Amino acid sequence: GRRTQLLKGLPATTTVEENAAAGVSVYTFNVTVSPLSSEGVAVLPTIVNSNPLTEAFDIESKGDLEYSVVTTGNPVLDYETMPKSFDLQIFVEDTTGRTDLNILTVHIRDKNERPVFRGNMAIQTVTIYVLEATRPEWIYQVDAADPENAELKYSLLPERVPFLVLESGAIFSTKEFDYEKDPHCYFLNITVTDPDGLNSTKTVNINIININDERPYFTTKQRIYRIPEEQSPGTIVANITAKDPDDEDSPSKLFYSIQSSNRYFSINPSTGVLQVTGRINRDAHPLRLHPNISVILQVEDSPSGGHASEMEITIIIDDINDNPPECNPSTFRKEANENTNAGTFLLDLRNYCKDIDVDPSNNQFRFTGLSGFGSNNFALESTVSGRLVMNESIDLENPANLGVEVYSLTVAVQDIACPNYSSKYPFYTSFDIFLCYIIYIYIRVKPVNEFFPVFSNLSYEFNVPEITKVGSSIGRVNARDKDWPPSVITYSIVAGGGTGDYTNIFWISPTKGDVKTLARLDYETTQKHILTVQASDQEKTTTATVTVNVLEVNDEEPVCSPNFYSFQIPVSLAVGTNINGFRIECQDRDSDPRSFRYFINEGNVNNHFTFSPSAGSNTSQLILASRFDYESGLDTNWIYRLRIYITDDNLLSARDKITHLIKTGTVTLSIRVIPNPTTVIATTPGFTVVTKRENLYSESAWYVPFIITFGSLLLLGLLGYLGFLLATWVRTRCPPAEKADGAALIHFTFCLSSQTMTKLNTVFDGEARDPVTGKMYEFNTRSGARRWKKNNEPLQLAPAMQATSSVTDGSGQRTDRAEAPSKKELSEKRKELTAETKPGAKPSPGQ
Repeated sequence: GRRTQLLKGLPATTTVEENAAAGVSVYTFNVTVSPLSSEGVAVLPTIVNSNPLTEAFDIESKGDLEYSVVTTGNPVLDYETMPKSFDLQIFVEDTTGRTDLNILTVHIRDKNERPVFRGNMAIQTVTIYVLEATRPEWIYQVDAADPENAELKYSLLPERVPFLVLESGAIFSTKEFDYEKDPHCYFLNITVTDPDGLNSTKTVNINIININDERPYFTTKQRIYRIPEEQSPGTIVANITAKDPDDEDSPSKLFYSIQSSNRYFSINPSTGVLQVTGRINRDAHPLRLHPNISVILQVEDSPSGGHASEMEITIIIDDINDNPPECNPSTFRKEANENTNAGTFLLDLRNYCKDIDVDPSNNQFRFTGLSGFGSNNFALESTVSGRLVMNESIDLENPANLGVEVYSLTVAVQDIACPNYSSKYPFYTSFDIFLCYIIYIYIRVKPVNEFFPVFSNLSYEFNVPEITKVGSSIGRVNARDKDWPPSVITYSIVAGGGTGDYTNIFWISPTKGDVKTLARLDYETTQKHILTVQASDQEKTTTATVTVNVLEVNDEEPVCSPNFYSFQIPVSLAVGTNINGFRIECQDRDSDPRSFRYFINEGNVNNHFTFSPSAGSNTSQLILASRFDYESGLDTNWIYRLRIYITDDNLLSARDKITHLIKTGTVTLSIRVIPNPTTVIATTPGFTVVTKRENLYSESAWYVPFIITFGSLLLLGLLGYLGFLLATWVRTRCPPAEKADGAALIHFTFCLSSQTMTKLNTVFDGEARDPVTGKMYEFNTRSGARRWKKNNEPLQLAPAMQATSSVTDGSGQRTDRAEAPSKKELSEKRKELTAETKPGAKPSPGQ
C-alpha cells in the first residue's frame, strides 16, 4: 500500500530506568486513519525490528487508537550489562492499505543498586564448622560486588560474638572454643554497604565441632553380683553403664568389652548388658572349688585408638538342687534260684547311686516306690539303705507263677530337697517335686530241675509195611517234663532195632521224637523189632518201649533159573517140541507157586515161541508154537533174543490187579535157528548178558558210593589197558590180506565179551555145485557159510563126534558149546583167506 503518516508522535526519543518491572509504560503514541477507513486498523502497531535486537519491549493498546510501548521484563533492563539505547521500528496498516513505519529510540537510564553477594552466599546460607580447641584464625572469606563497582564495606551483627569481619570481608575467630562449655552454634549476620548507604545482609552459621578429648567413666557403682548356677544363655547378670564427657548433651557412643579370659559371660558392646553365655555348672570343676568369678570390664569411646576405662566386678555362683540322684548302672540284672528263702539279700542300690550337687542340703535322696510285675515277692529294707531282699519264696511250677522267669521291678530314687531341674531338664516344672530317677531291676528266677521226663505212653506200637522207603517216618514218641520252663527233651534209641546186617535200622529225631528207618525192612527176615527209647532233659532220663511190626507186602520179584540161556535149533524143528528140553523154574519168597504167569515181552517175532504152562505153576517149558518160513520171506531173522516176563499176579482178580503191588522177574534167551545145508545165511555170533544188581546201604554209610565209584574207575582203566594190549596183539598177528584170484577177501571178526574171547574158524564139511556157473563150492552145515572150492583141495569133513564143552548153569541144565580149534588149525587157517557172503547171495560167476 501507500506509505502515509499514520503514526502520530513518531519518530521520537524516550528514556526508561534500568531494572524496570514488566508492564512499565515507556512511550505513548496515536494512530491516525483515513476517513475512508471505516473499520480502523488492519494491522496493529507492531515492533517489527529493533537495534540492537531485544524482546524487552512490546506495544499494548490503550483504546481509541492510542497505544503504549511497555517493558516485558524479559530480559530485565540492566544499564551495566546491556546496550544503553534501543531503536524500535514500529509498523502499522489501516484497512485501506495505507502503511506507516517510524522509529522510537529508547535510552536506558542508570540507577544506584544494592550490593550483591557472590559465590555460595548468593544462593544459600553458608554453614562453617570449627573444631573445638582450634586457635583463633581466619575461617571464611565473604565475597560481594556493587553493580556500579563502588567500594563496599562489611559489618557483623551481633557484636558480642567471638568473631570479627574485616572490611575486606574476611571472617576470623577470636578465641579457642570448648565444646563442653561454649555454645555449639553461632549465627552471624554479615552486611555489605555501598557508598550511597545501600546494603545487603546474609547469615553465616558457625558450628563448633566436638572432638574426643575426654576419657569415659563407669557410672555403675555395684561391684559384687550373685546368681544361681545353670542360668540359661542370655540371662542378664547386670546392666553396666558409663558416661563420656564428650557426649554430655547426647547419648554416649561407648563400646563395652570384657578384658579378662572368660567363658561364662559376654557383654553387649553397645548397651553394656552383661549376660550369661556359657553353661555355669557349680557342681563341676573349677567352680566346685572356686565359685567366685572375677570379670574385668572395659569401656571405650572409640572402637580403636580412643580413650578407655576399666572396672573389675565379682560374680558369685550359688548352688541349686539341679541334679537328681543318678545311678550307674541304672539297670540291674540279678539271678535267684527258685524256692530261695524269704529275707535273702539280693542288691544294695545305694552303692550305685549318688547326687553330685555341692551343697549338702541339695544332695540327699531316698529310695521309694518299689513296683513292677511280681514286686510283692521282693521288698526294700528301708528308704535310706536301698537294700533289696526276697519277700517270699518263688515256685515256678506254681500256677500263680507259671510261665514267669523274669520279674521286672522299678525303684524310684528321689531328692529329699525341693528340686530345681528346669535348667537341665526343661520338661520339669516347679510343681514336679515328686519326680525322681527310675532304677530298673530284672530278677531272673533260675529254675531247678525237680521232675523226670514222662512219656505220653508207657509203650508204643507202630505197624510199618516192609516196602516203606528208607528215611521215612514210621511214628513219633512224645515225653513231657513238669518242670517250668519246660526242659528241652532229647530222644535216643538205647537198645533194640538191630539185625544181622545192620547195628540199628532205626533212627529217632533227637528233638522231635520222630522214628525213621535207616534200611529197608524185610518181613521175610524179621517180622517185629522192639526198641528201647530214652527221653532226657540233660539231667534226668526215662525210657519207653517201641514195637515196630513189619507188615508183609508183595515186594519180592520172582527169581527164575536160569535167567539167561543161549542155544541153537534146526529150522525144521517140529511144532510143539520142547525146545532143547529147556524149562525154567521160578521162586518168590512172598508168593504162592501158583501165582506165576509167563509171557514173552520182546523178540518173539511171528510168535514162534511160547511157554507151557503159561500160568499157575513155578515151572514152565519153552515150546515151538509155529514153524519157521524163510522160503516165502515171512521169516527173516535167524537169531531170536527173547525177553520173558514172569509176574506173580496169576491168583489176583482183575480188580485186585489195579490196587495190589505186582512184581516181575525177567529171563533172557538167545536162540539161533540153523538153516538146512542148502540155505545160505551170514550171521554174526553173539550173546547178551543181563545183570541186575540192587545195593542196599545205610544212609550213614557215605563211603559205599565213594568206594564203588573209585573201584569202577579202576576197573575201566584196567579194561582200557587190556583192550590196548589186545589191539596191539591183533595188529602183530594179523598182517594185511592179499587178493587171490581176483576174489574179494573178507576178514573174520573176532568176537569179544567181558567174560571170554573166542576165535571162530569155519569148517567147510559139505560141498555142492552151483547151478548157475557149474563150479563147486564148499559150505558149513551148521552156519551155512560158503566158499568156492579150490583145485586139488580135499574136503574138510567134520569129525563124527564133535568135541563139546558142557556148562552147567544154576538150574542144572547143560549147555553144549563147540570147542575152539587147535593152535595148529589156527595157524593153517591164518594162511588161508576166507570170505563170507550175505545170506541168500550167490558166488560171483568169475570164480
